[in-house]
Amino acid sequence: MTEKKRSDLSRLLSYMKPYKRLLSLAFIFLVGATVTEMMGPFLIKQFLDEHLVPRNFDQSALVTLFVVYLIAHLLKVLFTYLDLLYFQNIAFKIVQDMRVEVYNHVQKLSLSFFDRTPIGTLVSRITNDTEAIKDFYVSVLSTFVKNVVFLIGILVAMFLLNVKLALFSLVLIPIMFAIMVLYRRKSAAFYLEVRNQLSVLNAKLNESIQGMNIVQVFRQEKRMRKEFEEVNNKHYSAGRRTLKLDALLLRPATDLVHIVAIALVLGLFGIDALKSPVEVGVLYAFVNYIHRFFQPVNEMMMKLSFFQQALVSSSRVFHLMDEKDLAPVQKGDGNPQVVNGEIEFKNVTFSYDGKRDVLKNVSFHVKQGQTVAFVGHTGSGKSTIMNLLMRFYNIKSGNILIDGVDLEKFEEREIRKKIGLVLQDAFLFAGNVKQNIRMYNEEITDEEVKEAAQFVQANTFIEKLPEQYETEVVERGAAFSSGQRQLIAFARTIATNPKVLVLDEATANIDTETEDAIQTALQQMRKGRTTIAIAHRLSTIQDADQIFVMHDGEIVERGTHQELLSEQGLYYNMYLLQNKGSLQKAL
Repeated sequence: MTEKKRSDLSRLLSYMKPYKRLLSLAFIFLVGATVTEMMGPFLIKQFLDEHLVPRNFDQSALVTLFVVYLIAHLLKVLFTYLDLLYFQNIAFKIVQDMRVEVYNHVQKLSLSFFDRTPIGTLVSRITNDTEAIKDFYVSVLSTFVKNVVFLIGILVAMFLLNVKLALFSLVLIPIMFAIMVLYRRKSAAFYLEVRNQLSVLNAKLNESIQGMNIVQVFRQEKRMRKEFEEVNNKHYSAGRRTLKLDALLLRPATDLVHIVAIALVLGLFGIDALKSPVEVGVLYAFVNYIHRFFQPVNEMMMKLSFFQQALVSSSRVFHLMDEKDLAPVQKGDGNPQVVNGEIEFKNVTFSYDGKRDVLKNVSFHVKQGQTVAFVGHTGSGKSTIMNLLMRFYNIKSGNILIDGVDLEKFEEREIRKKIGLVLQDAFLFAGNVKQNIRMYNEEITDEEVKEAAQFVQANTFIEKLPEQYETEVVERGAAFSSGQRQLIAFARTIATNPKVLVLDEATANIDTETEDAIQTALQQMRKGRTTIAIAHRLSTIQDADQIFVMHDGEIVERGTHQELLSEQGLYYNMYLLQNKGSLQKAL
């Protein structure tokens, strides 16, 4: 086993530490189950050698033997039940702890990590891989612990019966261990490939489902089906390799050793019978113990595949848990507050991939209460301004100041509370309308939820819903129109009463009638608040105090709507494209 795998195994076992007391009880029950099971062959041996063969049918002794045998089996059933119950309970608790830990860590990762990691891969690690790890605790660990104790009990019983044959049986242990080692070495790469292909399969499935409308519009079903079949076939091929290995080294190999062992034991008893009488009870008990010896061995061999899958899965999960690309955190002491909402970018340079700068030495100043807009062609860097102001990413160089204080010095909670963000694609969570406006913040009262909805005129459609604010919201708000989802998103932002508003193409998916209502609401929202609007439609930002025109990561023009039209530069050309025939009127 490599150092990495030993480390992963040690880490898996460390999750058991909080459950030492429960493990101790489970182990006691396990020992009890083993001892009572070992008593069975001994009692039958006693019946054969002391009663059946010598024809000694003392009724009192036979009744005692029967009662002891019955009690032993009843205790075995009880101890086995308690043993399994405790081990399984511990296993499920451990996996529950691990899943919560993984999920909590994923929430702390930066958006740059999610930019480069397919969603299907993440889902596979959090669900499929932790499920495989669950099998380690539920099936593998409990099976191995139980069967190791069982094997020790069998060997002790064998030595009590016949030392010479028991010593011979010890030879079986290194043979079985060698088979296990061979299987583990051969299967490691196979199971890693299976897990990797499963991640690719999930990623492909996630992509095709999320883009199903595009797939159907452009009639890409055949291509997507072909690509999915190719990925699925690779996963199938990887799985077949593991099945072939399992078929060769798991049950068949142990069965062969089992048969050889029985034959040798019978042969040795036959040789001894030529020299001196052999007790039938001893022969029965020893053959019975040989059979029982291979029962736990076979169980452990059959669980080796689960063990290997768990090691591979744990490596993938721990790799995710050890991911260092965390979301930006507060630097320095103190807890500065966003009071006025004055914003300044000083020579800010930023790159998503560390290679190509998407913002280049950008500087601008937004005074308290001002409304500014960023416009430009796709890929010019507009939305990146929003991402950096919300501190989703760390900047490469320069400074971002709020009220004269570096953005890095603010707590994340303060930034999220005082800067309200509305995106182009409003995301709604499963729950109800009220919860999506409140965002599960119980400090926001029902009355404040309704006031926020009225403020952005979302109450117009909400109050027409069957259960109004209690109306159920399905996944991603699919039952609502894009305009309705956006209105709820506006209400959600207003409910927190932010100092700064950031609107990223916030009216792009809204029809003209709804947009007129939103624009009216926005005029009220902007009063006393600093507003940054990222816009594609220039008609929505003509009244901005200042407009910044971006191109290739730089601010190439700045001024009011009229000033920029007068310059007849990039903004002028963009406006001309969007407002053919109305330029003279605008001038």
